Amino acid sequence: MLAVVGTVPEQDFPLTIGKVVLEGDVISIDGVRAPVNRGTPALLAAAIKAGEVLGQPAPVGYLVGDIGLGDGSRRLYARLSQASAAINGDISAIAFHYLQPDVDWHNRVLFALQEMPRPPVLIADAGFMYAAKMSGEASAYDLFTPDVGELAFLADEEAPHPFYTRGFILHEEMKAPALIERAYQHENAAACLLVKGQPDYVANREGIIATIDMPVEEAMEAIGGTGDTVTGIVSALIGAGIEVKEAAGLAARVNRLAGRYARPTPATQVMDIVEQIPAALARILKEYNTLSGHHHV
Repeated sequence: MLAVVGTVPEQDFPLTIGKVVLEGDVISIDGVRAPVNRGTPALLAAAIKAGEVLGQPAPVGYLVGDIGLGDGSRRLYARLSQASAAINGDISAIAFHYLQPDVDWHNRVLFALQEMPRPPVLIADAGFMYAAKMSGEASAYDLFTPDVGELAFLADEEAPHPFYTRGFILHEEMKAPALIERAYQHENAAACLLVKGQPDYVANREGIIATIDMPVEEAMEAIGGTGDTVTGIVSALIGAGIEVKEAAGLAARVNRLAGRYARPTPATQVMDIVEQIPAALARILKEYNTLSGHHHV
């Protein structure tokens, strides 16, 4: 079972834990609703749609409102630091997303998770990924899903915060392979990386495992939330038991194909792409099963 941890940019959104369902273009958790536009709600919507194809139960959400002040994030960190009480033992994978980076609280949560009888697969993106790198604990994670800008921060061994990523590294944004190598050289990457960009890369300590560059829909670059949907898809695949590096490559292909199916224009919204995920995932899994001899649904 998959769990997703993140924030909703609404001051009054209460700390809520429960199964998340998709109702039209909003997510609903324990009766509390949030629109799917981008961020963690978009991640959850993509994970729900992918999970339907994979025969998985609805993901468990750990959500709270935070408009950037960090108060909501700290309440969620505090709840998660009691992992044995807060996290169901049936959860096999956790995707951490938008939380305000806080090294002390990050470490409390990570150490509590590591003490669980069956620690889940750990996925991190966005603010929580920053906290993992800032704490020096990046290698404790199974998957990071950065875009190239976020990768530059991971690659800068001296930057204490993304604001301070050194210019000569930022200027290498088009050199993702070199940034990947540098991030691993300084122990600032998870066991596997899914780098979102054009192209997408799947990599580990040994180097780049896969490069995914087709299909290309240039209009997708202007649609907010498409990076969040990739993280949602890969999280659902891992939650279904698919090995991390295989899931990363599949997710990149599924997200691109869903974009192609949506026939995007500058007016397209992320929900238009989310709606295409089931058809795209079914096709990619069929091709993958035929080539590999696996039978993932």
